[in-house]
Amino acid sequence: MQEPNLPALVQSLVRYRDTNWRRAAFELAITAGSLLLSWVLMWLSIRVGYWLTLLLALPTACFLVRLFMIQHDCGHGSFFRSRFANDWIGRGLGVLTFTPYDYWKRNHAIHHATSGNLDRRGIGDIWTLTVREYLSRSPLGRLLYRAYRNPVVMFGIGPAYQFFLQHRLPVGQMRAGWRPWVGTVATNVAIALLAGGMIWLIGIGPFLAIHLPVTLLAASIGVWLFYVQHQFEDVVWASDGDWTLRDASLRGSSYYDLPAVLSWLTANIGVHHVHHLSSRIPSYRLSQVLRDHPELRSVGRVTLGQSLRSIRLTLWDEARKKLVTFRDVARGNQPSS
Repeated sequence: MQEPNLPALVQSLVRYRDTNWRRAAFELAITAGSLLLSWVLMWLSIRVGYWLTLLLALPTACFLVRLFMIQHDCGHGSFFRSRFANDWIGRGLGVLTFTPYDYWKRNHAIHHATSGNLDRRGIGDIWTLTVREYLSRSPLGRLLYRAYRNPVVMFGIGPAYQFFLQHRLPVGQMRAGWRPWVGTVATNVAIALLAGGMIWLIGIGPFLAIHLPVTLLAASIGVWLFYVQHQFEDVVWASDGDWTLRDASLRGSSYYDLPAVLSWLTANIGVHHVHHLSSRIPSYRLSQVLRDHPELRSVGRVTLGQSLRSIRLTLWDEARKKLVTFRDVARGNQPSS
């Protein structure tokens, strides 16, 4: 299929930016209500058996992920028309998602401005080395990078650290002045108050038995989605001199073609190439873009099965301009030239 005309496509996407406050309020209400209901069902299920509680943790986590996607829209100023509504609803949702809104909003804006740029890696992305960088590291450096890219760390330990500790402590970019830390402290205080209230109501044991698996699952799902959106076989990255925002948006982000139920649960975030082209389009209008522009369905398309194979892609080969595996590098043990 012919590649879309980028300037014309970007211009045509402007009309999808219009928000609908009734639709937005409905999306927020149905998501928050579903999360609350499933959480209560988990609490009631403890009396039946903890196996049932853990089964219910998956749909509950999915609703929490969807709530994070609404927070994500608020960060782009795309969920409601009002900046005040977007920011304060986003801050409120940040308490439930364990994600300080203002800190995350700043980092995510940097991600959108630098995604796919090999010379501006490191903020709001999955850290990825080039083949040359990897081979230039010491044996210990290579081992540490391989450990970081291990699926258990990437989708298990890493998300747990990020959502339970990194967002709670004055480390990394949290130390870049007082502004990112103020919002984070406010979020942490609100989380403590909410958790304290729930513990007072149902006890610390049931609270941890319910919310710990839900939060861990939601964190892992969220990191997985972000990973697949920018780490796939046909992804296009470029050095600063060859990088353009429009090309990086369309070809550096995937279209994660999920079944309808999963698309709804993830608030259409799989239509990520369109989202990067025009981040002011509300999530509840992204599917409409695909209906009106069917040519976008073949650009960066990744199916559920294909996404599982992307886990092994760990290094960027600058010569071949593609992601490769550790095994590919071990076979030649030299950077491509």
